[in-house]
Amino acid sequence: MRAKLLIFASAIGMLGWGAVLPYQYAYAADTRGWGALVAAGASSLFSIGALVAAPIAGRLADRFNPVLVAVVAQLIGAAGVGALAFIDSPGLFLAGMLVFGLGLAGAVPAKQVLALQWSTSDDRRKVFAYKFTGESLGMAAGAFLAGQIVDLGRPDGLDVGFAMAAAGFVLSSAIIALAGRGAVVPSEFAVAAVADGRPVTGSVGAIEAATGAIAAVDVRAAKRDRSVVRAILRTPALRWTAIVTVTLALGFYAQFESGLPAYGLTVLGVDASAIGIAAAVNCIVIVALQVLVVKLTARRSAPSLLMVVGMIWVVSWLALSAAQFAPGIATALFVTTYGVFAIGETIYSPVLNPLTAQLAPKGMVGQTLGTIGALQTAFSAAGPLVAGVLLGAGLADVFLGMHLAVSVIAVFAAWRVKRAMEAMPVPAASERVDPPTAPVPLH
Repeated sequence: MRAKLLIFASAIGMLGWGAVLPYQYAYAADTRGWGALVAAGASSLFSIGALVAAPIAGRLADRFNPVLVAVVAQLIGAAGVGALAFIDSPGLFLAGMLVFGLGLAGAVPAKQVLALQWSTSDDRRKVFAYKFTGESLGMAAGAFLAGQIVDLGRPDGLDVGFAMAAAGFVLSSAIIALAGRGAVVPSEFAVAAVADGRPVTGSVGAIEAATGAIAAVDVRAAKRDRSVVRAILRTPALRWTAIVTVTLALGFYAQFESGLPAYGLTVLGVDASAIGIAAAVNCIVIVALQVLVVKLTARRSAPSLLMVVGMIWVVSWLALSAAQFAPGIATALFVTTYGVFAIGETIYSPVLNPLTAQLAPKGMVGQTLGTIGALQTAFSAAGPLVAGVLLGAGLADVFLGMHLAVSVIAVFAAWRVKRAMEAMPVPAASERVDPPTAPVPLH
């Protein structure tokens, strides 16, 4: 029941993304007359806020009750985005967007930790899949509802979007707080594993029930070195997982809202309405296929599935490249490609975060999720700038070739994750840890 409430809360919390971000550029640049520099700066500051908040919130989620971290982060975001309705200066607007990004991203690693804690190994992928589907629906619903009532011809025309975002954060926080009442940490997430009445000090191995993969962590090393970045760099499987995360983000998510539409409009000559249709197709495919894909891939190893995602990205970029040589079907190929990308998303979403958490050092799950999420955000934030420079200079082939190469690298990196995990030692029976019989209460 807690997991279901978390999924519902996550969906409501994403209303603000859909209600504000698609419209804020035109609102700041044209409606308020602050110019393109302020509008672009607002997007950048939103991303910077997300980049700063994610690893900090992840660390807090490891040290404190993640319910509290998620609730506080979202309430901060609500204050930031709600204040935008009362702001009349570009400087304050930029500050509000920064706080909006801080709040939205700060809640993400905490909610990921909660999804891990409030699920079992058998249903973990399903929970993450439903959570991703709910968030996609929340974004789509926010964009659709705001699109019906936002009036960018008036200075207060986006106030309803700001109000919707703030209300979504507040309601989401209330649901998470309700779900977290009386919650306990499952034994597999106990802060300190204990064997034979004493703390474990050697290597600990755990077999992930859903995939059969082995996660080995060195507790002593984690205690000696609390730097999550160094922990990621010194763990081959985790290091390559970070590379997979970045490359898959660059291969699609970084271009979803700007680069791909710009390519469709400027190079393929598709009608503006096709952009909306493509985004709708993407959402519909995710909703329609997510549950089926989770069932079909339930017993497949996570690295193998990420290799498939990278291959889907490669096929999609090849199709987008071919579209410019077939003007008669360019629009159909463009829209179809968004649906193909969505198939990869249904595989990617329930796999990546559980894999990252599985490989994270003990006691550093939230920090690891937050740090890798911050890397993803940082590189994704650069995507629109790269697309603007290349497409603006007429270098569409370079744009396509670069993303095709990035997708190939993602396939290779996922393969390296698989090899690294296969090389992890299976702990001997004497080294294995029986989890405590009683759950450990939340802080």
